[in-house]
Amino acid sequence: MKTSQDRARVEGPLGDEISLESLLFCRCHPSLEGELYQLRDLTEKTRAPNLANFELHDARKLPVSDQELFVQGPPSFWDRLWNPETGPSYWVVRFLILRLLGVVYFIGFLTVIDQGIPLLGSEGLTPAADYLGRIETTLGSRSAGFVQLPSIFWFRDSDRFLVRVAWLGAGASLLVVFGYANALTLTFLWFLYMSYVHIGQVWYGFGWEIQLLETGFLAIFLCPLLDGRPFAARPPPVVVIWLYRWLIFRIMLGAGLIKLRGDACWADLTCLAYHYETQPVPNPLSRWLHFMPLWSHKLGVIANHLSEIVTPFFAFGPRRARHVAGVLFVGFQGMLIVSGNLSFLNWLTIIPALACFDDSFFARVIPDDLKRRLTRLQRVPYHRAQQVTATALFVVVALGSIGPVANLLSPRQVMNTSFGRLHVVNTYGAFGSVGKERYELVFEGREEGSNVWRAYEFPCKPTSVDRRPCIITPYHYRLDWLLWFAAMGRMQQYPWTAHLVWKLLQNDPNALSLLASNPFPDAPPHEIRIELYRYTFAPAGGDAWWTRERLSSWLPATKLTDRRMREFLESQGW
Repeated sequence: MKTSQDRARVEGPLGDEISLESLLFCRCHPSLEGELYQLRDLTEKTRAPNLANFELHDARKLPVSDQELFVQGPPSFWDRLWNPETGPSYWVVRFLILRLLGVVYFIGFLTVIDQGIPLLGSEGLTPAADYLGRIETTLGSRSAGFVQLPSIFWFRDSDRFLVRVAWLGAGASLLVVFGYANALTLTFLWFLYMSYVHIGQVWYGFGWEIQLLETGFLAIFLCPLLDGRPFAARPPPVVVIWLYRWLIFRIMLGAGLIKLRGDACWADLTCLAYHYETQPVPNPLSRWLHFMPLWSHKLGVIANHLSEIVTPFFAFGPRRARHVAGVLFVGFQGMLIVSGNLSFLNWLTIIPALACFDDSFFARVIPDDLKRRLTRLQRVPYHRAQQVTATALFVVVALGSIGPVANLLSPRQVMNTSFGRLHVVNTYGAFGSVGKERYELVFEGREEGSNVWRAYEFPCKPTSVDRRPCIITPYHYRLDWLLWFAAMGRMQQYPWTAHLVWKLLQNDPNALSLLASNPFPDAPPHEIRIELYRYTFAPAGGDAWWTRERLSSWLPATKLTDRRMREFLESQGW
């Protein structure tokens, strides 16, 4: 939109002098393009000074004067990509994306600070140093290992270094949360988190780990190299905004297609009748949702399909379509957040969904001073280096998308898979199958000479039937999640469960730090066993949250003197 002068008198209901710079946030009806209109033809939809809620009307062609404005026709797609003055602005969008990304990074590093040593330390359940050693032996050198699996821990793999790096990552994450974000900081965060993903083994096999790496990689190119101010001097590259839209498109459509190609309950609309009860880590609201009538579950599945299969295509539509898609995406993720504990997955998915918006969506809450400042900044052209790097990023993502797109179109679609060692472009999906029954592993120990078996409690995994489900999202208890999977398999598929039992037989402090309580605080138990139970939600109104039924022994009673257990652990390198 171009104006005849920088300032003019706006007549009509406003009656005040308004800077025409603010018209950056003004929406004009498409039929008015290419015409000249008097500024007093601005009609008020809501109260001033929110110019984002004004439209031109009653068009009349007039000679150019100080009180007229020319409405420019729509720029081309490529012009919108490379000229920040020709399309919507994304200053506020970038601000929100980076702040939320900082929060997710912080949670990711916090889980390492809390759980890194007991899971990956030298005396952990699956020591990272041993894992790196096996890779080094296979590839022939540590340098070859670094090329194959880039990680800072190839240079040093001590327990102390494992935690110190996490503290560095958490500190850098807080810088981003509080407004200081540049390309160097975001590159640092991306590489540090990738370092943990590459040594994390089973504990980092979740889809949101690679999703965070792809989201964080794009963020590197969203902000200036050095200028870390919340509203830096250079505008956000529109190319990166579009790549975030491409990311949310793949995330949502991948999740939708894997459901249609997966469990039959997604087709007959009954999956939600099971999901709230059988999801990995339910919360208190999950029980209430579980007992809702069947018709509401079917409506929920229909809404799920619309959100994941239809709405993604709106992400590439005109402004209003994009805004609708953004609202639906964020609302859908919000519903998932309140209905269960899915780690930081849903918080992370909101980040690319924010790219469906532009600054006009937030105009009502943007202070006037900030509007004027952002309007001036929007006139700053892209730096040549910014254009070159954005173009290179576009090419890299386009080429890297060949595999994920082929996977989306394939009837044998796989989910949560990387197509490169840097995890720049990946394929996603969630809950392609939904369990119809909830199985839980209950760890029990007893003292020598006693017939009383006492259960170990975990932070969030159901054990005691009268214990209220936890609320921990976006935090992630990795052991609790993996035990949910283990309950659907056998011990040989999850050998670390035997290692956990072995450590509990010794009251190992690192292993005990992963639990909510230790029923043997004075001396370790003589024996430990693992029992398999079926859990179901108890109706509301009583003291119990669950009812349970014992199904079988998952691991027979084991002692420290058990020769077969020792041989099994030695075969795993423990």
